[in-house]
Amino acid sequence: MKYMLLMQFSEKTADFPGIGTWTAEEVRAHITFMMETNRKLTEAGELVDAQGLAMPETARIVRSHSGGRPVITEGPYPETKEFLAGYWIVDCDEPERAVEIAASISAAPGPGGAPLHMPIEVRQVMSAPPEEM
Repeated sequence: MKYMLLMQFSEKTADFPGIGTWTAEEVRAHITFMMETNRKLTEAGELVDAQGLAMPETARIVRSHSGGRPVITEGPYPETKEFLAGYWIVDCDEPERAVEIAASISAAPGPGGAPLHMPIEVRQVMSAPPEEM
């Protein structure tokens, strides 16, 4: 089964200073942790994809409008203080393994090397129904 692990941040869940205030060494340690996590998941045959995302002020919401023209709303969005910082798609035999991976990612180092305890949402990736339906 495939699972998407979503690294989400908000003012309520981030009890650490923003990455813009971290030292270069702290940022390197954090990125090294993420790269090592991805390497281990690749070696285990569990990593499907993993990406960090640009900051929310670069986000755009696109909707179709009459005639199919796109209507674009630019971020950041003052009504929401949450944003998706990155994701992993993992392929695991059991949902407990996806939770185990999420817990490990949650403990990525932050300022002073302390674990961040980031919230990681775990969601199963659904597959399309068989064509016979």
